[in-house]
Amino acid sequence: MKHAGLRARSLGEVAVVQQEALIRPMRRGDFEGVVALDGLITGQDRSGYYQRKFRSLEDPDAVNTCLTAELDGKVVGFVMGDMYTGEYGVPETMAVVDTIGVHPDHQDRGIATALFEQFRSNLRALNVRTAYVLVEWGDWQLAKFFQKEGFRPSSRMNLELRL
Repeated sequence: MKHAGLRARSLGEVAVVQQEALIRPMRRGDFEGVVALDGLITGQDRSGYYQRKFRSLEDPDAVNTCLTAELDGKVVGFVMGDMYTGEYGVPETMAVVDTIGVHPDHQDRGIATALFEQFRSNLRALNVRTAYVLVEWGDWQLAKFFQKEGFRPSSRMNLELRL
């Protein structure tokens, strides 16, 4: 596998991007690094959101689909998602990508691609055949990334009710 000039090799759940970042399952100890990285990217403190997401990592009945990119012991990227079976009136098992981020100093080096490639591989191993993602209308950079990863407009309609 090639990632923007980097070579990767699969190690089951883990892909190693040589000379760059280790892609591995997310664990509780990644919390502070993920929150700090998200804050750097978004300019917001979303620690409450991440507390809820990280609680699911501790659930022994839940499938951990979340991955971390680590370089020199620091979180430099992550992807988080959930797997659903029968929720939302969708009969097949599906996944939703809800958060992805790469440290600005490490962008454009194939880390997001490596994260998503391993995420996709892990979902396939779980017999998930469809993944969904919501992207803000004006976030063309993110939309372009997901298009490059194979996402297309869905036959499902996203509806919104402002309260």
